[in-house]
Amino acid sequence: MFKSNTKTLVYMGLLALAIAPGIAICIYIYFKDRYNKEPLGLLMMSFILGMLSIIPAVIIQLASGTSIEKLGGSSMLSVAISAYIVVALSEEGSKFLALRFYAYPKKAFDDPFDGIIYSVMVGMGFATLENIGYVMQHGIATGITRMFLSVPAHGTFAVLMGYYVGLAKFHPAKRSYYFLLAILLPVIFHGTFDFFLFLGNTALHFAGAVASFIVAIFLSRRAIRKKQALSKDHMDGIDSITQNNNSLI
Repeated sequence: MFKSNTKTLVYMGLLALAIAPGIAICIYIYFKDRYNKEPLGLLMMSFILGMLSIIPAVIIQLASGTSIEKLGGSSMLSVAISAYIVVALSEEGSKFLALRFYAYPKKAFDDPFDGIIYSVMVGMGFATLENIGYVMQHGIATGITRMFLSVPAHGTFAVLMGYYVGLAKFHPAKRSYYFLLAILLPVIFHGTFDFFLFLGNTALHFAGAVASFIVAIFLSRRAIRKKQALSKDHMDGIDSITQNNNSLI
């Protein structure tokens, strides 16, 4: 009986460790939305759809036969294809579809910051379910590592996606262009992050992944500040969404 209770406590502890970083990032970004809070029901549904969006991504990855173990000793080109196309594109594409066809058409999506908050909810739903799988399989050390690296990385990819989806909402004439950027930038950063991790397990490979993550953090923080300023102007009735405010780089 005692042994069974101990296993249950360990299981619950691992589950809490897996869930905590995604929820923390959701709460963080929710309070960054200062001027026009979104309905909690829509945010929760976006999170759930983010979890469900892992299904097509997993199907694509399984169909491709991609795994870190199989990539050992592969050519740099094979690793790049796996990182950028099979993994990054399938995952970011799945998240984009959930964002585009659920949150984007809603009447509540009426503020420049909304693209970021809905995108982060979708991204954290995806990252949380993915994290549960990794932590339950590999244990506490993996959970702690992913708490400070992989899950926040998904958060930065989501901010970049949401930034451009928000621009698409307020620039209908350039919608296709901004949708393209909403997929392309997250895929580039996600793919680069995974490319170094797939390439090897040396300190240099890890440093390459961290470097791409740091750049993504910088751009994400910049995107949040810009959207907060635009959101404030929007609430004040000032049309300040100009071309000069569109680029993050």
